[in-house]
Amino acid sequence: MAKKESTQAIERTYNVPLRKEYRKAPNWKRTPKAVVALKEFLVRHMKSEDVRIGNDVNRLIWKHGIQNPPHHVKITAKKDDKGVVMVSLFGEPKKATTEQNKAKKADKTPKVTSAKKTETPKVEIKATA
Repeated sequence: MAKKESTQAIERTYNVPLRKEYRKAPNWKRTPKAVVALKEFLVRHMKSEDVRIGNDVNRLIWKHGIQNPPHHVKITAKKDDKGVVMVSLFGEPKKATTEQNKAKKADKTPKVTSAKKTETPKVEIKATA
C-alpha cells in the first residue's frame, strides 16, 4: 500500500530528554552530542530528515557551556508541507509579520494636542483673632 503524503502543516510539543544520550559522550563533547540527540529525536518523531533548530533552542542548550547541557528541553516542532521541521522553544511568542509591524508604527505616530496650562486659583487665608 502506498504512503499518503500529508499536505498539512503539523505542530507538536515535545519535552525532549537529552541526558541519556549526552552521558555517553566525554565531558568536553556533551553539548554537541545533545544537539545531535535532539535532531535524532525529531527525525524519528516527525518523520522528516530536514530538521532546523532555532537560535533560541540552540542558545538554551549551549547556555552553560560545552560540558553541562540541560537534561530536558521543552520545544515546539512545526513541520510544513515541504517536510521541513522548524524547532522553537515552547511558549515563545510568535514573531510579528512586517505588515503588523508597519501597522504598529503607524499607530504610534505622535498626536499633536494643544496643551493649556490650567491655573490654580490663589486662596488667601485670613487669620482670625
